[in-house]
Amino acid sequence: MKCSESWLREWVNPTLTRDELCAVLTMAGLEVEGVMPVAKDFSGIVVGHILKVIKHPEADRLYVCEVDVGEAGILKIVCGADNVREGMKVPVAVMNATLPNNTVISSTNIKGIISHGMLCSATELGLAEESQGLLALSQDAPIGQDLNSYLKLDDYVIDISITPNRGDCLSVRGMAREISALTQSPLLEVEPILQKESIHHVTHTVSVEDKAGCPVYVGCVIRNVNADTVTPVWLKERLRRSGIRSISPIVDVTNYVMLELGQPMHAFDLDAINQGIVVRKSKEGEKIALLDGSVKQLDAETLIIADEKNPLAIAGVMGGIDSSVTLLTKDIFLESAFFTPQVVARQRQYYGITSESAYRFERGVDPTMQRKALERATQLIIEMTGGEASPVIEIKDQDYLTILSRAISLTQDKITRVLGVMLTEEKVEKIFQALRFPFKKQNAGWIVNVPLYRFDITLPEDLVEEIARLYGYDKIPMHALKAELQVVHVHGEAKDLRALRQLLSDLSYHEVISYSFIDKQRQVLLDPQANPCELMNPITADMAVMRTNLWPGLMNTFLYNKDRQQHRVRIFEIGTCFVKQDKALLQQTKLGGLITGLVDPEQWGTSVRETDFYDVKGDIEGILKRFMLNNLVTFKSDSHPALHPGQTAGIYHGEKKIGIFGALHPLVLQALDISGAVFVFEMDLAFMEVGEGGRFQEVAKFPEIRRDIAILVNQAIPARDIQDTIKLVAGNWLKDIFIFDVYQGKGILPGLKSIALALVLQHPTRTLVDSEVAALIERVISTLRMKLGAELRR
Repeated sequence: MKCSESWLREWVNPTLTRDELCAVLTMAGLEVEGVMPVAKDFSGIVVGHILKVIKHPEADRLYVCEVDVGEAGILKIVCGADNVREGMKVPVAVMNATLPNNTVISSTNIKGIISHGMLCSATELGLAEESQGLLALSQDAPIGQDLNSYLKLDDYVIDISITPNRGDCLSVRGMAREISALTQSPLLEVEPILQKESIHHVTHTVSVEDKAGCPVYVGCVIRNVNADTVTPVWLKERLRRSGIRSISPIVDVTNYVMLELGQPMHAFDLDAINQGIVVRKSKEGEKIALLDGSVKQLDAETLIIADEKNPLAIAGVMGGIDSSVTLLTKDIFLESAFFTPQVVARQRQYYGITSESAYRFERGVDPTMQRKALERATQLIIEMTGGEASPVIEIKDQDYLTILSRAISLTQDKITRVLGVMLTEEKVEKIFQALRFPFKKQNAGWIVNVPLYRFDITLPEDLVEEIARLYGYDKIPMHALKAELQVVHVHGEAKDLRALRQLLSDLSYHEVISYSFIDKQRQVLLDPQANPCELMNPITADMAVMRTNLWPGLMNTFLYNKDRQQHRVRIFEIGTCFVKQDKALLQQTKLGGLITGLVDPEQWGTSVRETDFYDVKGDIEGILKRFMLNNLVTFKSDSHPALHPGQTAGIYHGEKKIGIFGALHPLVLQALDISGAVFVFEMDLAFMEVGEGGRFQEVAKFPEIRRDIAILVNQAIPARDIQDTIKLVAGNWLKDIFIFDVYQGKGILPGLKSIALALVLQHPTRTLVDSEVAALIERVISTLRMKLGAELRR
């Protein structure tokens, strides 16, 4: 937030230098990011009064002006500005004046006429980036007065970084209140001058249908305004120094009051309002053309200001162009309301609109300030444009304001424990008084009533933070950290994931951490079957829903690396996914992974090979072998909308599906503009025995015996069925079984496949003899023939 130092000091004027004031604010958590002069250096510029204007005899676009500049007399100056006219008061650069660009003014012959000075625009004085014509000064500006003195340009703009929780500081009044508390200086409130009600009957009605979104709505009618008048220079200057462009007198006043009191306001052209004002939810499909030139089609959840026929504004965000104030406007309806932060944040995000009003409403404005702001704006508008005001219309939901009220209990012991320093009761109470926090003493501490404008204070810890800020962080003594170290036994249900992370790292995976909030379109693309939980107030449009699996975050990381020419990617994430089940939202900890590119980093010693389905399966088997301490895990052909129908497998623990893996579907790859295969997997960690202590067994004393068999079997029979059949026959003699060759082609009948398996046998208590092994192998072959129709390949 930008604010001029002189404006701040009108509200509160501590006996501190500029640098000291900035240091106090920064130490209190309101970081001063910069201090800049309000104007560039110039000299010799005074207030001049144009007495006479005639056309230049030799140039159609030039004028010869006689200008009264006070002590220097009346000067003849040639000017080319279109808005020059008799009676204007303007900045005049007299002889030997120096402009901000270091130009020195001297007598100049312009088309045969000697010009003894220069009439200045705001741009030429460095007061604006662009301007049209001369800078018009107020008619009461003293002739001959130095412009620096008249415009109070011996001033500085203080740029303060306001954190999102301190919406109460987004105004001169809020900052002055904060400075008053920090420096124990008196706060000089600006009280509006109440205007005489010249209009006793208002023909337009006002109603609020959605009081949950708009608990306070205040308005009044001002008739017979002169909207074509000029905004006073002092008000333009204050807007400029705050980073806001002057538009027109009425709009400038609403912006000025927003900066001064923190209350966003809006003015409607009364003639554009049909019958009355109603604050309601929009109807699906309604449209509104906004002040920024965009046209929005509204959903059914948008809070709007409307008349009997059409929407007039998106509440708290932006007004409509059709009801906006123009230079021809004669009557206005002035609005001052409190819209709840959640409502404004939602629709600002939904429609992708930013505005100063929405910025303040989202962070919370003072719900008791609406009438005062309206009265202040009415006063300024009538002073500047004339007009007559109606009685104030005020609609207030007192129950909502009661709900907002907070009384927090705070004890002396709590303050000491959190801050590590003992503060006297007198000191604490002085801080509460400085903050204007009403409080009541109780035996062990205080009951503190939090002002409604402090949305950030909800807990005792928040009060302690306020005490620390005003006491001074630099006064809190430093203590060496002390901790008692002891071995903590992890609860059986707690999972220590360090071993799992290490295993994946050993497999060349890199861990990533992504947001739980993801883009809705990416979520639908990668998990279309799920119904994700949508956020009411997403941070950005691409963080609108809560993830139901880990693939979107992994995909974002892969695409980021792909754009930077990293084609071999092996990443994993362990995180929480959010799955709707009936009315509950389940939080499930899952392991997800993504691999693509070469199996190994490219080098001369190995042949280049792209990652395939079985590489992923092998990594998953390695994980399951390490962390699933039983043999109930199986792989079954499966399907998923985001995965390739021929390269997808489910991971089952008994009959329970605990995961899935496979290649991304070609349509998904096309949507993401990916060439080449990408493989993903995901497993539910609830079924994995991670973090368990190691289980040891004695090294076998007896030798292993390996027997290889090759069988012919129907190509439709999965290898898993063959292995399971062998395990069932071999029992606990079978230490390991694996496939080392699969063949189809010459010498093999169509529809069959040859599978070669190695059986590693070992008896736990003695040495196996050949006859036992031969008998076992015979039983295995016989069982395979009987159950699966397999034949031994000769």
